[in-house]
Amino acid sequence: MSIASEHAETILREIFLAGVASADPLKVLAAYLPERPKGRIVVVGAGKSAAVMAQAVERAWPDVDLSGVVVTRYEHSAPTQRIRVLEAAHPVPDASSEAAGREILQAVSGLGPDDMVLALISGGGSALMAVPAEGLTLADKQAVNKLLLASGANIHEMNMVRRRLSAVKGGRLAQAAHPARVVTLAISDVPGDNPLSIASGPTVPDTADESALHALVERLAPELPAHVLDILRRTRQQQESIEPDFRMIATPAMALEAAAQKARELGVTPMILGDALEGESRELGRVMAGIALSVRNHGHPLPTPAVLLSGGETTVSIGKGPAGRGGRNTECLLAIAVALAGEPGIYALSADTDGIDGTEDAAGAIVTPQTLARAAQAGLDAKAVLAAHDSYSLFARLDDLVITGPTLTNVNDLRALLIV
Repeated sequence: MSIASEHAETILREIFLAGVASADPLKVLAAYLPERPKGRIVVVGAGKSAAVMAQAVERAWPDVDLSGVVVTRYEHSAPTQRIRVLEAAHPVPDASSEAAGREILQAVSGLGPDDMVLALISGGGSALMAVPAEGLTLADKQAVNKLLLASGANIHEMNMVRRRLSAVKGGRLAQAAHPARVVTLAISDVPGDNPLSIASGPTVPDTADESALHALVERLAPELPAHVLDILRRTRQQQESIEPDFRMIATPAMALEAAAQKARELGVTPMILGDALEGESRELGRVMAGIALSVRNHGHPLPTPAVLLSGGETTVSIGKGPAGRGGRNTECLLAIAVALAGEPGIYALSADTDGIDGTEDAAGAIVTPQTLARAAQAGLDAKAVLAAHDSYSLFARLDDLVITGPTLTNVNDLRALLIV
């Protein structure tokens, strides 16, 4: 099958957008709503999708008396009538994050057993709903968050620490709502879809492995303030036994299945490699390139035209040296480009389904067989750029960024390598 470069890029974009569309709360949320309770309905939520999820609830229940408050990232709002929408900072919490968390806790207080709390939880909620544990300040949480982001810790490890330093995460929101029934509708952005890791699990009991937490804490100990370290070293307090009603309305696996279906419609055979691939972005890029070369040169593990699909959240360990502008998706892609060395017939797209690759304004980027040559013509050494963690700058210079703007959903990264 002969596919022109422009057509290959179009195929990749359509596959990515199909994955994103599968996680649109306005399309999928209504099917997961519970039966209405006898008493009050209070809607709360946190995450990059919180506002549009609240909008979806209002559309599904146009005549229901409900109230509540949700918090989302700045510029991720959506119009609502009955549910208040707040905005705060991500990935590092700010004063608005703390204020939002306290307002959400207040909204669920004083409820009875006939009342119901509908919790709308999505990725990003951990930073957006930030109430410090007793003895801590917001500045403490901000400092720890910055340390975690630069440490190379994966999302599960980061959330173990965040839960221990919070008055709302790790099931504490559900405790605050007791004895009301709590129903959680969630969009997963974490490998494995562990409810405890989505926004640090505000409505599910904290069952983290204490030994794993302590090992991480001791690794970070030289960088942690003494009073923060003291709290992290304490034994977790026993929580009330509350059975969570937790419903996944969108997940990375669902997004990959939608992407695979779109590939079939476009005449390309898909292979899903997994929805929870983790590790260093550049290392995963090299592995993905190796599999693509096997498909190209040997027709294994499947013949061309084919697309290799994967999800999950990788990490970028900056270390002590200076770093340029980048994100985990663009770093992965630049590693793919370097490993492929201009191999014809292989194209790649890697992007965050929330539309923002880290802190930059792009979701990700696209690699073609001409990427390295075009970079060299622009005076850019791709290997040096990769070493400097400046991948965003290279793809911006080549005009190969994928710009979607905020998608108002988040089912983690979606990677697609097209081999023709």
